[in-house]
Amino acid sequence: MDPNSVVLIDDHEIIALALREAITRVPGLAFAGVAATVDAALADHPDAGLVVLDLRLADGSSPIGNVERLVDHGAAVIAYTSGENPYLLRLVATTAILGIVRKSDPVSVLVDTLRQAAAGRAVMSTEWAAAIDSDPGLDAAALSDQEQQVLRLFATGLKAQSVADSMGIAVSTVEDYVRRIRGKYARIGRSADTKVDLYKRAIEDGFLPLPDAGQ
Repeated sequence: MDPNSVVLIDDHEIIALALREAITRVPGLAFAGVAATVDAALADHPDAGLVVLDLRLADGSSPIGNVERLVDHGAAVIAYTSGENPYLLRLVATTAILGIVRKSDPVSVLVDTLRQAAAGRAVMSTEWAAAIDSDPGLDAAALSDQEQQVLRLFATGLKAQSVADSMGIAVSTVEDYVRRIRGKYARIGRSADTKVDLYKRAIEDGFLPLPDAGQ
Protein backbone atom coordinates (compact mmCIF):
# COMPACT_ATOMS: atom_id res chain seq x y z
CA MET A 1 0.00 0.00 0.00
CA ASP A 2 1.19 3.49 -0.87
CA PRO A 3 0.04 5.90 1.89
CA ASN A 4 0.62 8.84 -0.46
CA SER A 5 -1.60 7.49 -3.24
CA VAL A 6 -5.17 8.80 -3.03
CA VAL A 7 -8.27 7.34 -4.66
CA LEU A 8 -11.72 8.89 -4.60
CA ILE A 9 -14.82 6.70 -4.42
CA ASP A 10 -17.67 8.90 -5.63
CA ASP A 11 -20.34 9.03 -8.34
CA HIS A 12 -19.85 12.66 -9.35
CA GLU A 13 -17.24 13.82 -11.83
CA ILE A 14 -17.08 17.35 -10.46
CA ILE A 15 -16.02 16.02 -7.04
CA ALA A 16 -13.12 14.18 -8.70
CA LEU A 17 -11.98 17.42 -10.34
CA ALA A 18 -12.07 19.23 -6.99
CA LEU A 19 -10.16 16.45 -5.23
CA ARG A 20 -7.49 16.36 -7.92
CA GLU A 21 -7.01 20.10 -7.44
CA ALA A 22 -6.84 19.69 -3.64
CA ILE A 23 -4.18 17.00 -3.89
CA THR A 24 -1.91 19.27 -5.93
CA ARG A 25 -1.66 21.40 -2.76
CA VAL A 26 -0.31 18.54 -0.64
CA PRO A 27 3.38 17.83 -1.35
CA GLY A 28 4.06 14.13 -1.74
CA LEU A 29 0.48 13.04 -2.41
CA ALA A 30 -0.60 11.68 -5.80
CA PHE A 31 -4.11 11.28 -7.20
CA ALA A 32 -4.51 7.64 -8.26
CA GLY A 33 -7.96 8.02 -9.77
CA VAL A 34 -11.68 7.80 -9.14
CA ALA A 35 -14.05 4.84 -8.83
CA ALA A 36 -17.83 4.67 -8.52
CA THR A 37 -17.82 1.73 -6.09
CA VAL A 38 -15.58 0.10 -3.50
CA ASP A 39 -15.36 -3.00 -5.69
CA ALA A 40 -14.03 -0.92 -8.59
CA ALA A 41 -11.58 0.95 -6.37
CA LEU A 42 -10.11 -2.25 -4.95
CA ALA A 43 -9.85 -3.78 -8.41
CA ASP A 44 -8.41 -0.77 -10.25
CA HIS A 45 -6.37 0.91 -7.49
CA PRO A 46 -5.40 -1.86 -5.04
CA ASP A 47 -2.26 -0.07 -3.84
CA ALA A 48 -3.89 3.25 -2.98
CA GLY A 49 -3.34 3.75 0.74
CA LEU A 50 -5.62 6.75 1.26
CA VAL A 51 -9.30 6.70 0.25
CA VAL A 52 -11.76 9.58 0.16
CA LEU A 53 -15.13 7.84 0.42
CA ASP A 54 -18.53 9.27 -0.43
CA LEU A 55 -20.88 7.80 2.17
CA ARG A 56 -23.79 7.53 -0.25
CA LEU A 57 -22.97 5.64 -3.44
CA ALA A 58 -25.32 4.87 -6.32
CA ASP A 59 -24.92 1.10 -5.85
CA GLY A 60 -26.72 1.35 -2.50
CA SER A 61 -23.82 -0.25 -0.61
CA SER A 62 -23.55 0.10 3.17
CA PRO A 63 -21.36 3.06 4.21
CA ILE A 64 -20.23 1.17 7.30
CA GLY A 65 -19.52 -1.96 5.29
CA ASN A 66 -17.58 0.10 2.76
CA VAL A 67 -15.38 1.63 5.46
CA GLU A 68 -14.73 -1.77 7.02
CA ARG A 69 -13.78 -3.34 3.66
CA LEU A 70 -11.34 -0.55 2.86
CA VAL A 71 -9.75 -0.58 6.32
CA ASP A 72 -9.43 -4.37 6.21
CA HIS A 73 -7.67 -3.93 2.86
CA GLY A 74 -5.16 -1.66 4.59
CA ALA A 75 -6.33 1.76 3.44
CA ALA A 76 -6.82 4.87 5.53
CA VAL A 77 -10.29 6.31 4.96
CA ILE A 78 -11.68 9.84 4.99
CA ALA A 79 -15.47 10.09 4.90
CA TYR A 80 -16.66 12.70 2.39
CA THR A 81 -20.28 13.63 2.90
CA SER A 82 -23.00 16.21 2.45
CA GLY A 83 -23.75 15.54 6.13
CA GLU A 84 -27.53 15.63 5.84
CA ASN A 85 -28.01 12.41 7.82
CA PRO A 86 -26.96 12.76 11.50
CA TYR A 87 -27.66 9.08 12.21
CA LEU A 88 -25.35 8.02 9.39
CA LEU A 89 -22.64 10.33 10.71
CA ARG A 90 -22.98 8.81 14.20
CA LEU A 91 -22.56 5.33 12.75
CA VAL A 92 -19.54 6.28 10.66
CA ALA A 93 -17.96 8.10 13.62
CA THR A 94 -17.64 4.74 15.39
CA THR A 95 -15.62 3.16 12.56
CA ALA A 96 -11.89 3.32 11.87
CA ILE A 97 -12.07 6.42 9.67
CA LEU A 98 -9.41 9.10 10.11
CA GLY A 99 -11.69 12.05 9.42
CA ILE A 100 -15.03 13.39 8.21
CA VAL A 101 -15.12 16.21 5.65
CA ARG A 102 -18.26 17.90 4.38
CA LYS A 103 -18.54 18.48 0.65
CA SER A 104 -19.46 22.08 1.49
CA ASP A 105 -16.21 22.64 3.42
CA PRO A 106 -13.49 24.84 1.93
CA VAL A 107 -10.85 22.99 -0.07
CA SER A 108 -8.36 23.94 2.64
CA VAL A 109 -10.20 21.66 5.10
CA LEU A 110 -9.92 18.71 2.74
CA VAL A 111 -6.26 19.51 2.08
CA ASP A 112 -5.41 19.59 5.79
CA THR A 113 -7.33 16.36 6.42
CA LEU A 114 -5.50 14.62 3.58
CA ARG A 115 -2.14 15.80 4.90
CA GLN A 116 -2.86 14.56 8.42
CA ALA A 117 -4.38 11.27 7.27
CA ALA A 118 -1.40 10.52 5.02
CA ALA A 119 0.71 10.71 8.19
CA GLY A 120 -1.66 8.29 9.95
CA ARG A 121 -3.25 10.90 12.20
CA ALA A 122 -6.97 11.27 12.88
CA VAL A 123 -8.47 14.70 12.19
CA MET A 124 -11.35 15.51 14.54
CA SER A 125 -13.70 17.83 12.65
CA THR A 126 -16.70 19.62 14.13
CA GLU A 127 -18.99 17.18 12.28
CA TRP A 128 -17.23 14.22 13.81
CA ALA A 129 -17.29 15.80 17.25
CA ALA A 130 -20.99 16.62 16.94
CA ALA A 131 -21.77 13.05 15.88
CA ILE A 132 -19.88 11.71 18.87
CA ASP A 133 -21.44 14.22 21.26
CA SER A 134 -24.96 13.26 20.17
CA ASP A 135 -24.46 9.50 20.42
CA PRO A 136 -26.38 8.16 23.43
CA GLY A 137 -24.99 4.65 23.02
CA LEU A 138 -21.44 5.19 24.20
CA ASP A 139 -20.79 3.41 27.50
CA ALA A 140 -18.22 5.26 29.56
CA ALA A 141 -15.02 3.55 30.65
CA ALA A 142 -14.34 3.84 34.39
CA LEU A 143 -10.85 5.31 34.20
CA SER A 144 -8.96 6.45 37.28
CA ASP A 145 -7.57 10.01 37.45
CA GLN A 146 -4.09 8.74 36.56
CA GLU A 147 -5.44 6.70 33.65
CA GLN A 148 -7.33 9.72 32.35
CA GLN A 149 -4.16 11.82 32.45
CA VAL A 150 -2.16 9.13 30.66
CA LEU A 151 -4.87 8.90 28.01
CA ARG A 152 -4.93 12.68 27.52
CA LEU A 153 -1.17 12.79 26.94
CA PHE A 154 -0.69 9.52 25.06
CA ALA A 155 -3.67 10.06 22.74
CA THR A 156 -2.33 13.41 21.54
CA GLY A 157 0.68 11.64 20.06
CA LEU A 158 3.25 11.79 22.85
CA LYS A 159 5.53 8.78 23.18
CA ALA A 160 5.53 6.76 26.39
CA GLN A 161 8.83 8.33 27.52
CA SER A 162 7.43 11.85 27.11
CA VAL A 163 4.28 10.92 29.03
CA ALA A 164 6.43 9.42 31.80
CA ASP A 165 8.58 12.54 31.99
CA SER A 166 5.53 14.80 32.11
CA MET A 167 3.87 12.82 34.90
CA GLY A 168 7.02 11.95 36.84
CA ILE A 169 6.50 8.20 36.57
CA ALA A 170 8.37 5.30 34.96
CA VAL A 171 7.88 4.34 31.31
CA SER A 172 6.86 0.86 32.44
CA THR A 173 4.12 2.45 34.54
CA VAL A 174 2.84 4.40 31.54
CA GLU A 175 2.79 1.21 29.48
CA ASP A 176 0.89 -0.56 32.24
CA TYR A 177 -1.67 2.28 32.38
CA VAL A 178 -2.13 2.11 28.59
CA ARG A 179 -2.73 -1.65 28.80
CA ARG A 180 -5.33 -1.10 31.51
CA ILE A 181 -7.05 1.67 29.52
CA ARG A 182 -7.25 -0.52 26.43
CA GLY A 183 -8.59 -3.39 28.51
CA LYS A 184 -11.31 -1.24 30.08
CA TYR A 185 -12.47 0.00 26.68
CA ALA A 186 -12.38 -3.51 25.22
CA ARG A 187 -14.62 -4.76 28.01
CA ILE A 188 -17.36 -2.27 27.06
CA GLY A 189 -17.05 -3.02 23.34
CA ARG A 190 -15.14 0.09 22.28
CA SER A 191 -11.91 -0.75 20.48
CA ALA A 192 -8.77 1.04 21.68
CA ASP A 193 -6.12 -1.10 20.00
CA THR A 194 -4.35 1.76 18.19
CA LYS A 195 -3.29 5.28 19.04
CA VAL A 196 -5.96 6.61 16.68
CA ASP A 197 -8.56 4.56 18.61
CA LEU A 198 -7.31 6.03 21.88
CA TYR A 199 -7.56 9.55 20.45
CA LYS A 200 -11.18 8.90 19.45
CA ARG A 201 -12.04 7.44 22.86
CA ALA A 202 -10.46 10.45 24.60
CA ILE A 203 -12.59 12.83 22.50
CA GLU A 204 -15.74 10.75 22.95
CA ASP A 205 -15.41 10.63 26.74
CA GLY A 206 -14.42 14.27 27.20
CA PHE A 207 -10.80 13.68 28.23
CA LEU A 208 -9.70 15.84 25.30
CA PRO A 209 -11.64 18.93 24.19
CA LEU A 210 -13.93 18.95 21.19
CA PRO A 211 -12.59 21.05 18.33
CA ASP A 212 -13.62 24.68 18.23
CA ALA A 213 -16.69 24.97 16.01
CA GLY A 214 -15.15 28.12 14.58
CA GLN A 215 -12.13 26.31 13.20
